[in-house]
Amino acid sequence: MNKVMETKRKQMDMLHGPLLKKILLFALPLALGGILQQLFNSADVAVIGWFEDSNAQAAVNSNGSLINLLINLFTGLSVGVTVVISEHIGRNEKDDIHSMVLTAAVIAIASGVLLLVVGIAIASPVLKAMDVPAQVLPLATKYLQVYFIGMPFLMIYNFGSAILRSVGDTRRPLYSLIVAGVLNIGLNLLFVAVFKMSVVGVAVATVVADAVSAGCVVYFIMKNETLRIRFKKSRMKKRYLKRIFAIGLPAGLQGIVFSLSNVCIQTAINGFGDKAMAGSGDALYFEYYVYYFVSAFAQAAVTFISQNFAAGNYARCKKIFRVNMLAALVITTVMSLTFALGGKLFIRIYTSDEEAIKFALIRMTCVLSGEMLPCTYEIAGGALRGIGHSLLPALITVVGSCILRIVWVYTIFKLYPQNFYVLMIIYPITWVATGAAMLISYYVISRREFKVKADPPPDTLEGGEDVVERDAAQEAQDVFNSVATREIIDDTPKA
Repeated sequence: MNKVMETKRKQMDMLHGPLLKKILLFALPLALGGILQQLFNSADVAVIGWFEDSNAQAAVNSNGSLINLLINLFTGLSVGVTVVISEHIGRNEKDDIHSMVLTAAVIAIASGVLLLVVGIAIASPVLKAMDVPAQVLPLATKYLQVYFIGMPFLMIYNFGSAILRSVGDTRRPLYSLIVAGVLNIGLNLLFVAVFKMSVVGVAVATVVADAVSAGCVVYFIMKNETLRIRFKKSRMKKRYLKRIFAIGLPAGLQGIVFSLSNVCIQTAINGFGDKAMAGSGDALYFEYYVYYFVSAFAQAAVTFISQNFAAGNYARCKKIFRVNMLAALVITTVMSLTFALGGKLFIRIYTSDEEAIKFALIRMTCVLSGEMLPCTYEIAGGALRGIGHSLLPALITVVGSCILRIVWVYTIFKLYPQNFYVLMIIYPITWVATGAAMLISYYVISRREFKVKADPPPDTLEGGEDVVERDAAQEAQDVFNSVATREIIDDTPKA
């Protein structure tokens, strides 16, 4: 009985009740977790900046876009895991949930090992192709190769967090990050300040922290009765893999192309020298802080809408979209303008080099001041994935925010190769174009989907399979909140 009650406390009923409070309780810990993760990562840069020279700092900063390029495919697959488990929760298909968690665990371990091998192998040639300056290249290569040793742990954490998000639990991944992050900072200081290990030291500290966060998430999953793997009963099934890949693969491929466009931009930034690399990388951290709120509300849209769509709550799906969009826009607008207006004050947290600060302020003016705009396409895209449409938002993002950036770098920027403003201004341009296309797509597709599901053709109303499936979904919705009560009664000792 206690186990059942504890599990219910860890889960969130997304199918009933007020939305704003629940969405905030879901999104804010998720956003805070992302910010803490970035703060802990930026501690690498800060420690390097305090105890090493600008070459070492540039070596750490130059790797972000390449790391994201390699891991985004599998991060996209974790979105598929969240959607598919949420669908089974919405239909109260408990046995499928346990088997889905096992499937996700196998994908996480396999993808982590693959990234470890590939990342170490391609680190040096890819960094050379990115025009990393010769004096920075050896340090950047060492950092990246050690960093990728921790990929299996990072994938286990990412997929484990996606599993916990499917039941509305975003707090425990946050707790895992706090523990791992504090450890990371302590090890950074030990390895760099005491043992003089430079960039290798901060990379080793990150690997250890990733291992700790992965262990914490696995522990929380196995303590949750709804999610824990039951090895005697749980089975991997082809249909689970197909569904995960159908939802997650387009999101992952979108992430790869998105990161590829950022690699192209980073290559252009590298052409301005190590000061531009350091300053741009420092400014990027503040963009991440804002974007984590965008991403958190997008994840909330995916999870809440997928559960309610599976349960047949179509009016609630529409309200979820509106609440997420409004909350995200308000929070990110306040944050982005605060960082942009106080740019010089904030950037000195990371560097005191005046030349690096100059480049950082240009980026903050052009990019950070418009960081609320990604809300339009991220949350609309998340809503589309929640109702089962993953390919279209991926294509829109690839064309609007990826291909357009690459074209800009090799056409417009080529005309003004010494103008950093011309390079940075492409970000808000692509956000506006992508947001407009995604919002239009969401409104067209959601109206059609909700209408078709709510008003099936006459032949299905006479007893066809569609009406049976819809009735089953409605029954699952009614049963969802009474499951714990029945289990508690069953667990009560008999006289």
